[in-house]
Amino acid sequence: MKLSVSKDEMQQKLANIQNIVEKKNTMPILSHFLLNAGKKGSYIIATDIETALKEPIEVKVEKEGKLCIPAKKLFEIVRELDGDLSFEAVSEQWLRVRSGASDFKLACLPHTDFPAWPSSLGAGEIEEIAVDASVLLEMIEKTLYAAGESDTRYTLNGLLFHPKPQNKSLTVVGTDGHRLALIVRPMESELKEEKKLIVPRKAVSELRRFLPAGNDDERKSEKVKISFGEKHLLFNVGPIQFLTRLIDGSYPNYENVLPQSNEKKMSIDREIFAKVLRRVSVMSKERAGAVRCDLEEDKMTVSSSSPEIGEAKEEVTLDYKYDKLTLGFNARYVLDVIGAMTSGKVDMELQDPLSPVLVKEEGNEEYKCVIMPMRI
Repeated sequence: MKLSVSKDEMQQKLANIQNIVEKKNTMPILSHFLLNAGKKGSYIIATDIETALKEPIEVKVEKEGKLCIPAKKLFEIVRELDGDLSFEAVSEQWLRVRSGASDFKLACLPHTDFPAWPSSLGAGEIEEIAVDASVLLEMIEKTLYAAGESDTRYTLNGLLFHPKPQNKSLTVVGTDGHRLALIVRPMESELKEEKKLIVPRKAVSELRRFLPAGNDDERKSEKVKISFGEKHLLFNVGPIQFLTRLIDGSYPNYENVLPQSNEKKMSIDREIFAKVLRRVSVMSKERAGAVRCDLEEDKMTVSSSSPEIGEAKEEVTLDYKYDKLTLGFNARYVLDVIGAMTSGKVDMELQDPLSPVLVKEEGNEEYKCVIMPMRI
């Protein structure tokens, strides 16, 4: 193998795989990536067995070849170099990297040891849906914070993807048992029946890196094709292929969690509410930042106290026309929810001190969150 590549191209591609390559040295090959250099097209593959990324790379190939290269070490080398790079495989064990007067010799592994990219996603016909890239990013951003992390109920450590072909909608849900976030958006689909697929948290978090954010208007309407396999899900984002193993198991019936009969409703300015919660929770001794909310007509008093630290209290105006009600909240949970919203106001539907609270963006029925109050 012999090729040349620009520093920026190599650095960008190596940055994309740093979170995927396995850091723990359980299988040395997983800390490497596969570089496949061909005159008709070159690509790199990185995997930790649970997820895998395949991405084309722009290189000028003199001699075709494949090699497994240590991802972290090459990334460190490339960052320090100033000019374009030339790669030459000395053998299956060594790669020579040169740039200007710099000359490195890097120990590598044979490409035959690298896990194979699956030629199919399992038995049966492959089914697919398509979603706008910007829509998929929004769905992930609005639900991922609610998913479990290292939860013993392993099915909660991911997001539920629930495509419903009958109304051509995709529902994405995250929950850790204390809060839940759900969003529904349209999709293009040729599915025969609805599916419930649990995608690992790490995979979804990594996928975000390849979706258009902010002012990337050119790519916002780009379609992401999602192919369903027996045990895997394949995301095609432009030229990038992102593969993840699914979490096996049953996800909780999220539809039963959504409160249907909360009669008391309040509406509050989203930014003001966030600032009050952040200020008052400073005085809470618990890591969760427990706060007490005393509601009465058109006002709420938010307070927290700790015998060792002191106390804080702040009054805020809102729209509420019901009996007095006192609720306790994990302030971080509420801040996560309203931080994922973009509307000017937040609507909350309440019942009693220990009933689940439904939180919605003003004027948006497609995004719903549920928070369990705390005992205070």
